[in-house]
Amino acid sequence: MNEFLQFAGHYWWLVFPLFGMTMGAIGTVNKQRELSARRRHREQLELMRVQSGVAASVPSPVVQAPAVGDDLARAQARHDDITHRWLDYELDVSKLISYPAMSDGRQPLTAAFLRAKKVADNLRPAAGEKPTPERLAEYRDAVTDYEVAFEVAERDARRVKAAAFTPEERKRLETAQQLLGVAVDQAATPNERQVAYRRVRQELDGLIWLSDEAVENLEKKVALELPRPASPTPPEPAV
Repeated sequence: MNEFLQFAGHYWWLVFPLFGMTMGAIGTVNKQRELSARRRHREQLELMRVQSGVAASVPSPVVQAPAVGDDLARAQARHDDITHRWLDYELDVSKLISYPAMSDGRQPLTAAFLRAKKVADNLRPAAGEKPTPERLAEYRDAVTDYEVAFEVAERDARRVKAAAFTPEERKRLETAQQLLGVAVDQAATPNERQVAYRRVRQELDGLIWLSDEAVENLEKKVALELPRPASPTPPEPAV
């Protein structure tokens, strides 16, 4: 032990290159893990694509390759379109009740879609950025994976609907859907809408997670005032 301490005292400077080598090795391992995870993710998406019969969007052959700016714009438009379709579920409580799997990250297909979304979002070039052809191709492939994963997850969610819930839980979902109709019905009184809204939240508690945006969107619909009746036309004076 004393000999080791004496050696360390004389050659303490070796700590710095050894530390650098260790950190470099750790970085290499982490990079390999990241690449391996991305490869497994793409393999899962390819398997989903084959099993579901959803074909990837393949551009038609053209005589001349499109300009980078046009190609990027098309990829971003597809990216935005899928995101808007996903937000239709996230912000619409009625759709969440009808197709709860679309908001349940525990479902394998939904989890795969959310992973594909994260990859596409991270690879999307910033505003004004001009990506290299390689970076653009990587982003375009990620958008295709995102699109396919969403299509598969949506198709499965519409197929299974509330099958993952127990009969009692499905009954609560049906009750919540009926009450939701009252909560947003402008023909109902404000008090009726508020009572129905609170019942909806109670029925969904523990079954479906509602984002803050979905709750805010629903509360705006519930808070709409009743349409005011048209004022009666005053009778014309007798001649």
